[in-house]
Amino acid sequence: MSGHGSGWANPAPAGLLALAIACFTFYAILGGKVEHSCIPLLGCWLLGGAMVQYRVAVIELEEGATTGGNVFLFFSAFFMFVGGIEFIFKYLALANGWPAIDARIDGYAWLALWIGLWMWTPAYFKSPLVMTFVVLFLDIAVPIVCLQDMGVIGHDYAWLAADTLFAAGLCGIYMASAIILNTEFGKVVLPTGSPFIKPKNIGA
Repeated sequence: MSGHGSGWANPAPAGLLALAIACFTFYAILGGKVEHSCIPLLGCWLLGGAMVQYRVAVIELEEGATTGGNVFLFFSAFFMFVGGIEFIFKYLALANGWPAIDARIDGYAWLALWIGLWMWTPAYFKSPLVMTFVVLFLDIAVPIVCLQDMGVIGHDYAWLAADTLFAAGLCGIYMASAIILNTEFGKVVLPTGSPFIKPKNIGA
């Protein structure tokens, strides 16, 4: 994450809160907590999150945060922006009786996100433990969503995707709050846990 440079402040809390909004709303959809008539509103929330996460990505990359910057960048573009537009488009297509759309293409796009997320996950083993759990929960949810969209599996595991997304959202809010409070008070107000892999001290 950024915040170690001399220019920008750490924007990660805003990006994590936007991620939590996406996770909670997907939890509501996949968990059957809301009706699918909410889809256009979900699209609007995701588009708002895309604006936040894109800005966060740019600042993180400017600060040299390769992992966080790139993750926020692809999440802002595909998880949020494309997702938001697609939800609105699909709703309009259904409401207006447009020709059927083969939405399995979404599954193949999610396949790239799934593989990329899994390949990048070890980089988060050097992050605070709470942040690692955010990614690990997403590592469970994303494949389920991908396989459902591809038509490989049914909706039997939607509950697992919903619950892990909810957990990722909670961890994201906690991590965002920890960054804000710990930075402002100059001490550990909310602990985030030691990373699985501790960075080596240069010159030690």
